[in-house]
Amino acid sequence: MKHDMVTITIDGRKTSVPVGTTILAAAQQMGIHIPVLCHHPKLTVTGACRVCIVEIGGQPVTSCTAVAEEGMEVTTASPYIEGLRRDIVDLILSDHPYDCMVCERAGDCELQELAYKYSIRQPVFQGERRIYTKRDGNPFIERDMEKCILCGRCVKVCDEVQGVGAIDYAYKGFETKICPPFERDLDCEFCGQCIAVCPTGALVSKPSLGKGRKRNVNTVETVCPYCGCGCNITYDVVKNEVIRARSRQDTINEGWLCVKGKFGFSFINSPDRLTTPLIRKDGKLVPAGWDEALDLIGERLRKIRAADGPDAIAGLSSARCTNEENYLFQKLMRAGVGTNNVDHCARY
Repeated sequence: MKHDMVTITIDGRKTSVPVGTTILAAAQQMGIHIPVLCHHPKLTVTGACRVCIVEIGGQPVTSCTAVAEEGMEVTTASPYIEGLRRDIVDLILSDHPYDCMVCERAGDCELQELAYKYSIRQPVFQGERRIYTKRDGNPFIERDMEKCILCGRCVKVCDEVQGVGAIDYAYKGFETKICPPFERDLDCEFCGQCIAVCPTGALVSKPSLGKGRKRNVNTVETVCPYCGCGCNITYDVVKNEVIRARSRQDTINEGWLCVKGKFGFSFINSPDRLTTPLIRKDGKLVPAGWDEALDLIGERLRKIRAADGPDAIAGLSSARCTNEENYLFQKLMRAGVGTNNVDHCARY
């Protein structure tokens, strides 16, 4: 087993890690913070932003790509390294809009946090700015490519997690951008994974635009109501209205959602939503309590079974219920009512 481990020293502290472990991963296991922008724990290594540089043998290297080797000595936060990191962030900001006061991601932007850490009020490096015409006809994702730092997280999550490949790098050099094929409007599954991993305000949810930023919201943990997978959802709520849906990485769905889970929450506050059972009386549907409604259902089922037998009754369950709830429903039909006439809406 010793041959499967290597011992390195990080900031004067020794640690043993498995062969193939990156310096960044080793430092994180030790509780040592190294800033990142392009790195994401669920995606393959990019090494694009260079913010995670550390010093090995007097030379700066990116810790997300450098693999730990036996006897390696690493310094993560010397004045030299911190100065380089500040210059890298300064260079990124030299081609970035200064509209943090009205940006949707203010207070929840990784680039903004680094600018704050290094006290960058006005970038030293001044140069040409990339200006893009804002146009995108889709109803879900707002793309502001002037805020894109080309970290590549969105490209990787679209390819590696969703397997869709709806976006990629285009052009070269200063003209490089991330866009759909032939720069058309975005037309994909709209899962919203790209929004979930974007470190800046380049990709945000259109349904939540202008409705509240991080400091304004209350969070509610729940389970997605659209199918039986049981995905975790964190709803951001402002004034009793859901404005945004997201998911934590430490859940069964690892932070990923589909288009329904990510954007399908407008029904919650819809005025057309049923909030109480309805019973038909004199040809009209009128509100009723749950006890009254369930008693009526039970009475009608008993009468039908007594008059025409259990096979005169059929049950249809829902894909929005959990597997356990659907199991209980079919047990109610088979053991309670006495019929095998039970089906599931997913078979449509």
